[in-house]
Parts: sequence; structure tokens; C-alpha cells
Amino acid sequence: MSASLFEPVHLGALALSNRIVMAPMTRSRAGAGDAPTAMNVDYYRQRASAGLIISEGVQPSANGKGYCRTPGLYSAEQVAGWRAVTDAVHAEGGRIVAQIMHCGRISSHHNKEPGTETVAPSAIRAAGQIYSDAAGMVDFDLPRALRTDEIPGVVEEYRHATRCALEAGFDGVELHCTSGYLPAQFLSTGTNQREDAYGGSLQNRLRFPLELLAVMGEVAGFDRVGMRICPGNPFNDLHDADPAGTFAALLDAARPLGLAYLHVIRFPAGGVDVVALAQQHFGGALVVNDNNNAQSGGEPVSTGVAEAVSFGRGFIGNPDLVRRMREGLPLAPFDVKTLYSAGPQGYTDYPCAS
Repeated sequence: MSASLFEPVHLGALALSNRIVMAPMTRSRAGAGDAPTAMNVDYYRQRASAGLIISEGVQPSANGKGYCRTPGLYSAEQVAGWRAVTDAVHAEGGRIVAQIMHCGRISSHHNKEPGTETVAPSAIRAAGQIYSDAAGMVDFDLPRALRTDEIPGVVEEYRHATRCALEAGFDGVELHCTSGYLPAQFLSTGTNQREDAYGGSLQNRLRFPLELLAVMGEVAGFDRVGMRICPGNPFNDLHDADPAGTFAALLDAARPLGLAYLHVIRFPAGGVDVVALAQQHFGGALVVNDNNNAQSGGEPVSTGVAEAVSFGRGFIGNPDLVRRMREGLPLAPFDVKTLYSAGPQGYTDYPCAS
């Protein structure tokens, strides 16, 4: 493996000690009030040798919650919980950004607080089911279509979440713009059937995610804002008539902003070469996620395709993944059954290499 993977790099204003990024992974371990706990502090501290940690997706509002036991970033209690996390990561010399994730229609009322709603661009229920602690596997909610006059309020939720992220000590923020969640729902023809300024034409469908990037950059500085995309990924019943064209237009519009990085997930089955698309239409720093393993993961960096590579599953069972990769040590497996369970088992109890 090329040693360049272990060299420092700057992504915008983010100074990384190496080019190994911990990818965002929902782990469903938040505490009361959707706030991080001491268990979350341990989890992130253990993995702080990554050049950059991208947090699990955090909802910017109670309506934005989709899955059970996921953390938020809008209340004082949540900010305090995240402050303990970021302090622990920084004490180990690491860097961490918050991924802001509004699930939109990918949700169930069983996972939400009373009085909250499931909202989306259009009132189209996603095919499939979601797990809930209260009722097991349940159908996705039928969402309520957001009124035009409500959308600025959702944009402000992202502004507030970005402010909370900075108050909590995060080094930056990432916009989750794939996986069938709210920004991707606005982008895609299969989920956006609006006839107002946020639907119909491609330019109208771009409006919502671009407004999100604008407010996140106004608060944090665009050189501390990243965005994650995966054109053509049908996860969570997401379908678009022309994903390559949609995301080319999105990246053309985002290019002048000077974002810290673009986080791309390679998904060949989607029919879009996302790296080539990003190189042509974005032009800035790339973080590539390719389901890489420790043996092949450095290729995007060593060939100059990307500034950094993100790893998800490898960090689950290997809190010391960076050391194992550097020294060529074998990787430990992880227990699939405890990926989303409550408690420390399968979360903070994986040992470092001896």
C-alpha cells in the first residue's frame, strides 16, 4: 500500500494527520432526548486516529428523525453530549465533522417523539419497512408533502444544526445528500412531484439542497462544509430519471462555493461513474468510498484520484484501523447482529491489536 495514505492533507480548512477517513455509520446508540452519552464518547475516542471522523447522521430537528436511537443536533442537551465527544476526539489529536441527515419520508412515527411528523417533498410512501423498538419491522410512514411556505423553515433547521455543531466543537459539517433522505428526495424525479419552485424542472429540484449548502456555509464557512453523494443508488426506494444529469448540475452549481470536500460513494450498479462526474463538474478535493479493504484502499490516493479514502465497516471491529493498515496487521471481523442494538456490545468492546 502506498505510504501516501498516511500522509497529512488539508481538505479546505480541515487539517488531517492522515488520509484515512472514518465514514458516517448509523449505530443507533443515542441516549435520552436523542443526545450522545458516555458510551458514544468512548466509541469515537477509540477511533480518533482516523485523519477525519465523519459522525453518524444526526437529525437537525425532531421531524428529521428516521431510525430508532439516532442522535440529534438541535437541543442544548444534544450539544452538550456532542461536546463531550468532540473534546475526546480532539484530545487524541483527531478531527471530526457532523453529518447532518434529515430522513424525510424514510421514517416511522414509532421512532419519533409525539407531536412530530414525517414530511417529504411529495406525499409518496417509500416502498419497504423500517425497524422500530416499539413494534419491530413496520411500513414507512406516508409522508405529508411540505407546503412551499414551510420549506424555508426546514432550511433554517439546517442552519441551526450547523450552529449547534460549531457550539459542540465539531470541526465542520457534511450534508448527507444521498441514500434516499430529504435532500435526495427533493433532487429525484421519483420522489419530487411538486409543481412549485422546488419541483418540476431540474433547476427547481436543485433549489433545496443548494439552499442547505448556502446556510451551512454561511454559518461554518464553506471551507468547513462537505457533501456526500451517490448518484444512481436506489437505496430507500430512490429513483431518478437521469441521475448523472441531476448530479452533474448539482456539482456545477456547488463548484463555485469552495466546499472543503466532496464525499463520493462508488456504486457501479447505478450506472454513473461518480469519480469521473466529480472530476468534471466539481473540481475540488474528493473523499472516495469504494467499500475498500485495508489491502486495496489506498489506490484512489496513490493514483491521485482522491485526497482521502473513507472506510466504514473496517472501523466497526477495528478501533485502531489506522495502525492495523499502517503495520499490515490483520483486521478483526465485526458482529452483524449487534450493528444497531442498544448497549456497548458490538460497539465499544472491540479490542485494539496487541
